[in-house]
Amino acid sequence: MMTKELMTARILEAKAIKGITWEALSETIGMSPVFTTSACLGMNSMIEDKAFAICEMLGLDKAVAITLQQCPKKAWGDAVPQDPLIYRLYEMVGVYGDTLKELIHEKFGDGIMSAIDFSMHVDKEENPKGDRVVITMNGKFLPYKSW
Repeated sequence: MMTKELMTARILEAKAIKGITWEALSETIGMSPVFTTSACLGMNSMIEDKAFAICEMLGLDKAVAITLQQCPKKAWGDAVPQDPLIYRLYEMVGVYGDTLKELIHEKFGDGIMSAIDFSMHVDKEENPKGDRVVITMNGKFLPYKSW
């Protein structure tokens, strides 16, 4: 049985060889670039027709399509990420996480923002002082139940 790690390696290799962007891949299968990329990196699962469409576009076999459909184990190590971009996102949550929690609780009450009923978009904003990364996260609020 293929692992998510091997699946991801095959997808990344085929994507590089064919020169296909995440944007083009996601557009072809009719899904968002964020979700498509996440599934291809092993952190989400895809429905059958989308998994096979990705494999067809990348010239990959049935084993990759089957693995794309499997439920992932969403886990990461306890160590601080070493990649500079991922580290900065980690740092932003470390610095502003409590602030976001306070503001969300103040506006909505006790609960969480869903990462299931959720969308995210990554955009580029041109700026004379240097281009800006714009990340928009939109998650349903899920209140905790009292009992």
